[in-house]
Amino acid sequence: MMQSTSILLSLAIWCPIAFGVFVLVFGRDDNPGLVRWVSLIGSLASFIVTLPLLQHFDNSAHGMQFVEKSAWIERFNIFYSLGIDGISLWLILLTAFITVIVVIAAWEVIEKQVAQYMGAFLILSGLMIGVFCAMDGLLFYVFFEATLIPMYIIVGVWGGPNRVYAAFKFFLYTLMGSLLTLVAIIYLYMKSGSFDILAWHKLALPMSAQIMLFVAFLMAFAVKVPMWPVHTWLPDAHVEAPTGGSVVLAAIMLKLGAYGFLRFSLPIAPDASHYLANFMITLSLIAVIYIGLVALVQADMKKLVAYSSIAHMGFVTLGFFMFNDMAMQGGIVQMISHGFISGAMFLCIGVLYDRVHSRQIVDYGGVVNTMPKFAALFVLFSMANCGLPATSGFVGEFMVILGAVKFNFWIGMLAATALILGAAYSLWMTKRVILGAVTHDHVAKLVDLNKREFFMLGVLAIAVLAMGLYPAPFTDAMQVTVGDLLKHVAISKIAP
Repeated sequence: MMQSTSILLSLAIWCPIAFGVFVLVFGRDDNPGLVRWVSLIGSLASFIVTLPLLQHFDNSAHGMQFVEKSAWIERFNIFYSLGIDGISLWLILLTAFITVIVVIAAWEVIEKQVAQYMGAFLILSGLMIGVFCAMDGLLFYVFFEATLIPMYIIVGVWGGPNRVYAAFKFFLYTLMGSLLTLVAIIYLYMKSGSFDILAWHKLALPMSAQIMLFVAFLMAFAVKVPMWPVHTWLPDAHVEAPTGGSVVLAAIMLKLGAYGFLRFSLPIAPDASHYLANFMITLSLIAVIYIGLVALVQADMKKLVAYSSIAHMGFVTLGFFMFNDMAMQGGIVQMISHGFISGAMFLCIGVLYDRVHSRQIVDYGGVVNTMPKFAALFVLFSMANCGLPATSGFVGEFMVILGAVKFNFWIGMLAATALILGAAYSLWMTKRVILGAVTHDHVAKLVDLNKREFFMLGVLAIAVLAMGLYPAPFTDAMQVTVGDLLKHVAISKIAP
């Protein structure tokens, strides 16, 4: 393990939380401009403090880096323990980056309770980074559950007409799923005498206990991803959430569940993971194919992209449970890529909604005639969403399909159908919304992107193209970590 006296991870977690609390306490409704600027400075500062992690990260090192450990609740052997590896590095950077975009996106749109809105997002950002850094099981659980509170408030206060229903559904699904995880964490503590996640990775357990632990973790992480059939909360939450809520939900919060599989399910219960791999692959393929078909029939743009997110996250879990390097790296790359693309898609829908106050596809048509800059970016993100080569959407899906073919040709062929379905629903929406003649008076009066909107979508477009053209920095960072994880999972840990 690489030891470090650095406090970079603590800064990454607590900087946005501190700014969020400051904005909540001192932000005033009669001066929303100042609140926005303080929030922007806070989000930029929080992003800047994560950059040294990338600069000083050693791609060739095994184990955790930037480790911090201090006593928290000594009586129960609970520590404030942080560390990152190649899996969590880019997820932390993605979280901080998306938070900046969300603050900019809300600049003119959110006019009431600005301090509460901005504060909730900044605090949520810090909590999500905490999930990716935590190396103590109880600390992980605290961060994991605490993310529910600001997102529940964001959906419930600034959401659409059915926001209360959507917020309750989101909260109950994710909370109920997580309760079994708490039981699993307590069981592992009783067995090991510690909440150290790395110690749990070395713990030998009987097969029955491994299966029970795997199922307990699955209940929390499958809901968060979300996997079929526990996905029904996501479309409701997306449709009712404000644009910023949808962006963070799709770009970051879904990744918390996928990350949990890599940090808990696979290394703690490797034998159960192999035993239940076919079950997980089946659920993932159902998400990829069936949910892709569901996306095809959506009339609401937000619902279409929400179902698209479920299908794309199916690729992530599919990659994890085929136990080969290509597929697992592809799954992680897909997590990061999906953060850029889904965030951009929801921002595009938000841009249209701010002007027309409708998300129905039938209310648009011929937008390219009045919003050419917007149309160009929308088409780019739609192409990335269906896996066009040279965009980030292609890299992860292609790696997962290659890994799937290596694992089993027929699974690879079924997974590849997602590319066809993705093209079908993405191009169908693009054709109906963007292309053709102007079909409505309100579309004829649309105004193209302003500088703020062009900047936030342009930055995401650069990220999508950069990752698609040169994915090496992402794959290089995770290669050693994925290799170590696969070696660990390949060794049986069944207790005698």
